[in-house]
Amino acid sequence: MNTEILYGIHPVLESLKTGRRIFHEIYIAKEASSKRIAKIEERAGSKGIRVKSTDMQRLSRLAATTHHQGVGARVSPYPLTAIGDIVDRSKSDGDHSFLILLDNVVDPHNLGAVIRTALAIDVDGIIIPRDRAAGPTPAVSKASAGALEHGRLCRVTNMVTVIKMLKEKGFWIYGLDTVADQSLYATDLCGDLALVIGGEEKGIRSLVKRHCDLMLSIPQTGRVNSLNASVAAAVAIFEAFRQRAVASATKD
Repeated sequence: MNTEILYGIHPVLESLKTGRRIFHEIYIAKEASSKRIAKIEERAGSKGIRVKSTDMQRLSRLAATTHHQGVGARVSPYPLTAIGDIVDRSKSDGDHSFLILLDNVVDPHNLGAVIRTALAIDVDGIIIPRDRAAGPTPAVSKASAGALEHGRLCRVTNMVTVIKMLKEKGFWIYGLDTVADQSLYATDLCGDLALVIGGEEKGIRSLVKRHCDLMLSIPQTGRVNSLNASVAAAVAIFEAFRQRAVASATKD
């Protein structure tokens, strides 16, 4: 039986809400008590999920971290979404689609932060590479404050192949690059858009970059590039959201 320990109040509670994972049992430390933990116990009871009392040290061993907030759960692995399902869903409602492609993001905290930002505006899907990149682990769910549990996340073997497929379906592929001449704020982000965000050190891989329609930079006036991957992603995601909201309001 393939399981993992999901930990933290938000990840466990949000996963209970979505019902996308199988819960085998929930662990709550005797020392932990709060209204949010009470909500977890209430939801678990309504779903017939066994809740076991434990202590902080044992829970830390189970979760392999001390950042569990007194709550853990033995659950099935994160349910990934197929690339076809993400694209089909994004094109089914008649509105312009917005996808996030993450290339070379290896820090779980950055991945979690990007997912949290993306889900704040309900992007249609997030696509990550299968190799040499952070995956949808319990640490990522914790870093996303449980947003991962609501997201449509796909892992693919070849990002370039996905980009080619998206282009065939009418998507514009824009990548973020600190040295790009084109400003994010001077670019129309209102169509069917796939935004490519690179990793913490090397950014977008050169092969992936060559298949982007346009590379965009975020203007900065400081002497050093002070935006990490998740912050740059947040700036770009919300600029796209702003433009699309203005366009929608104007159309109405």
